[in-house]
Amino acid sequence: MIRLGVNTVLFSGFPLETAVDCIARAGYDGVELSAIAGMCEHLELDRWEDQVDAIRSLLADHGLAPLAMEEARLDEDRLRKAFGAAQAIGIPVVNIGPGGKKDVEEDFVRQTDMMARMADMAQAHGVVLCVKAHVGACIHDTPTTLRVMDRIASPHFGIDMDPSHIYRAGENPEEALPQVLSRVRHVHIRDCKGRGPSPGPIRDQACGRGDVDLPGYFRGMVAGGYDGPVDLEVIGAKDEDLTERTIIAAESYGYMNACLEALGAR
Repeated sequence: MIRLGVNTVLFSGFPLETAVDCIARAGYDGVELSAIAGMCEHLELDRWEDQVDAIRSLLADHGLAPLAMEEARLDEDRLRKAFGAAQAIGIPVVNIGPGGKKDVEEDFVRQTDMMARMADMAQAHGVVLCVKAHVGACIHDTPTTLRVMDRIASPHFGIDMDPSHIYRAGENPEEALPQVLSRVRHVHIRDCKGRGPSPGPIRDQACGRGDVDLPGYFRGMVAGGYDGPVDLEVIGAKDEDLTERTIIAAESYGYMNACLEALGAR
């Protein structure tokens, strides 16, 4: 079954306990813990050992599963800590961005070579490293995603398929998804209005408020047999109050759950 979660970055500036409580009340199955340096570190990788028991208990008390972690940076030291934390907490997927610059071949080769090494490290911890196409980065669209799939064969490396980034690359995500679905191990999801480059205000990132064909995207997901986590990732909420953030989480859950129920996948 496809499980729905929220990246706790939506609740940046609030304690993890607040984020988890709001996510559980909205009806989600689990969470993606944000370990994004300089933005939101609900999981602090420099002291992750001190947090493991508290996080496990917090999630269990709220009936939520640890679906993923977003570390974001392709950084060997931080990823070593991230994989250790993921193994201890029971997190199956660690998500990163690709880094580098769009259309710079040297960046693509360097970054994907490092991803291959980090996938070997992930394997040693029993977790999967996932990367997503990101606006302006060395992997930014479906063709560059297919290239990295060809370069890294490890089963501990996968694709984090984020429809908003693919949409802002000028593609239609519902058409792009089948091309990469065989290697998709995680989905970051949000909506957006227009082709960007920014995803826009957080209210327009709530699922169903933007221009992305999310029902078509879910149809492709279900038709292709995807059964991994789908985590709402809304960036830029630092100036919004808790009520606004909780509304976005709850509204997105209702929209996604309705799409999946209509497809017989919930």
